[in-house]
Amino acid sequence: MLLGVPPARAQQPDSVLYVLLPQSRFDVQTGKSGLFSFVGHEHLIRAQAMSGRIVYFPGAPERSRVEIVVPSERLEVLTPPDTEEIRKVTAAMRRDVLKVANHPEIRFVSSAVTPIPDGLRIRGDLTLVGATREVTVDVRLVQSEDTLRGTGTFAVKQTDFGIRPYRGGPAGIIRVADRLTFSFEAVALRAESP
Repeated sequence: MLLGVPPARAQQPDSVLYVLLPQSRFDVQTGKSGLFSFVGHEHLIRAQAMSGRIVYFPGAPERSRVEIVVPSERLEVLTPPDTEEIRKVTAAMRRDVLKVANHPEIRFVSSAVTPIPDGLRIRGDLTLVGATREVTVDVRLVQSEDTLRGTGTFAVKQTDFGIRPYRGGPAGIIRVADRLTFSFEAVALRAESP
C-alpha cells in the first residue's frame, strides 16, 4: 500500500512498476473485550509472506494502482510468548476465523489515490474471509533511487466482514475485541515497466 515521489530523471516514463519485497511487514493487533478481558491476551499476528505490485504514474499520482495479497494460512500469532498457546490460537484463527480452506487470500486493491503531505491517501477494497469492504489508509513514504518504503496503520471491525470475534475459555468468557488494527511497512523495488 505505497507509492512515492518519482526519482529525479531527465526523462520520466508514463508509469513505473514496483514489486513488493520479502522484507515487507504486515501485522495485525487484536484487543480483548468482555467482562473477563483481564484474563485474556492481546495478540500480535504477522504475515509470514505477502506479494504485491504498485504501478506509479509520476506525472499523475492519482492514476496509480496498488495490489497486495497475503496468503491467509501464512498469518502467524507471535504473542504471547507461550508456544503451546500460540499453536492453539494460530490453529483456531486459521480454522475458525479466517477459514483458510475456503478463503486462501487476504487482498487489497486500490480504487483511488490522493497525494497528502509526506505521502498518499489510498482508498481501496479489502477482501477478508470472502467479504469485501472499502478502507482508507494514509501512507507515509520514503523513497530512494529504486526503492519505495511505505508505512501506515488502519483499523477495521471483524463484524463488518461477517466474522464473529473469537471466544475461548470456559463458556466463551475470553473474547477478542471486534476492532483489529493493521500496521505495515511495505518495501518495494523498481522493476520493469508494466
